[in-house]
Parts: sequence; C-alpha cells; structure tokens
Amino acid sequence: MKPREDIEAIYRTALSVFAEFGYQKTTMEDVAGRMGMTKGNLYLYVKNKKDLYHKTVAHALTAWQLKVLEAVDSEPDVRRKFSLMCFKAVEYLSEDIRLRQVLVRDPEIFPMFPDKDPFYDINRNSVELIKGILKQGIEEKAFRPVDPDRVSEAVFMIYKMFIIRMYLKTEDRFIHEMFEDTVDLFAHGLFINALK
Repeated sequence: MKPREDIEAIYRTALSVFAEFGYQKTTMEDVAGRMGMTKGNLYLYVKNKKDLYHKTVAHALTAWQLKVLEAVDSEPDVRRKFSLMCFKAVEYLSEDIRLRQVLVRDPEIFPMFPDKDPFYDINRNSVELIKGILKQGIEEKAFRPVDPDRVSEAVFMIYKMFIIRMYLKTEDRFIHEMFEDTVDLFAHGLFINALK
C-alpha cells in the first residue's frame, strides 16, 4: 500500500510540472525527476501520464472544494454562509497559482456543461454544497422558496462562467466587481419589495 503522504507529494509535484509545461509537454520523467525518484517508481502510483494528470487535477479540485467547505462549515448564519461560499470559491484560484495555470492551459477541466465534464463527480459535490445551503436557507425562512435543484445548477453555472472570465480569459477588475454585484443580486434580489 502506498503511503498517503507520498501520493499527495506526487500530486503536488505533478501539479507544478503540469502548470509549467502543460499536459502535452510534460513527461513522466519530468515528474519523477522533480520527485527524486525513477520513472519506474512513479508507475507504482499511477498507470500512465493520463492517469497521473487526472488524479493530480482531481486532487487539486478536491483541495479547492475542501477549502470552501471549511469556510462555510464554521459559519452559522445561512445568509453569510451563502456569500462566504461564493467569495471563497472564487478567491481560491487567486491563491493556488499552480491550479490556475493548469486551468488556463486546459480549460476543459472546468467546462460550462456537465455532459463534457471530466470531473463530474467532484463538481457534483460543489452543486450539492450549494443545494444544501439553499435548502437550509429555505428551511430557516431566510431564503424565499425556490427549487434547490434548479437554482443550485444555475448558481454553479454562473460561478463557472465567472471563473472562466476571471482566471482563464482575463483578470479584469471589472469582472471581479461584476461578480460582487452578481452575489449581491442573488442575495438581495432585484426588486425593492417582493411581488405578492
């Protein structure tokens, strides 16, 4: 059995190499060399470069998800929890430069539509997090009654659009401000008084 810390070190190193060279130019020798191991030893952990890439990106996406989950788990107020989830999820990529570089090189990691999503299961967990917060807000009567399934999908799709625009296409300040406005619109609505 492979020690957990070894495989995590491999994923961290591989993420750096993939961020630097991209998937096509990265070789198993590049990753093994950075690890100070032989290519043969690396094959004890993964089947091939494609397997290494998929597992490395999955590990990085899961770390992103866990960081957001940690932030929202400690927040008791569901309104603040929703806003915190939105902002923590977006700001994570400003901190994780390696994952951001991999996403820039391979935007298909984070596709707009789930039918082409190579990390569907991981992204489903993000949708479920959103859905859970929506259900909590509805139960606590902090949010108006909405369809949590449809709205969680809509929120996640809008979130992916902002990630793509902020980090993969441009890091324009206008996009960051637009994101803040969008979260505010979700949180407070557009109308001054609710329709009866």
